[in-house]
Amino acid sequence: MASRRRKPNPAAPRGVSATPATSAGQFLPNLEEFVIHGEGQIAIGAIKPIACAAIANDGHNMLAALVRRPDETLRQLLERLDRAVQLALEDDVFTDEINAPAPSSRR
Repeated sequence: MASRRRKPNPAAPRGVSATPATSAGQFLPNLEEFVIHGEGQIAIGAIKPIACAAIANDGHNMLAALVRRPDETLRQLLERLDRAVQLALEDDVFTDEINAPAPSSRR
């Protein structure tokens, strides 16, 4: 019996696949509006001595400063940041888990 050679299958594309267009405005909608359509910025990473923090600010104010919780995933941290930005923009409630509160000035 004669053997037939098969064409090799093309290799699957490598790298990260793009987010489907259907989910593009649903994940982190407040951060998307704040960063892409507004004038805000976010930073995520180490701020010594904090191992991982997420900060959202605009040109004038820090809207949120969060510290990553033990066993919290990056996605969960970003979701908390999204909610904190929403609170700041809609209700003027600013979340700060990094800086100690200023001492009250009682005399």
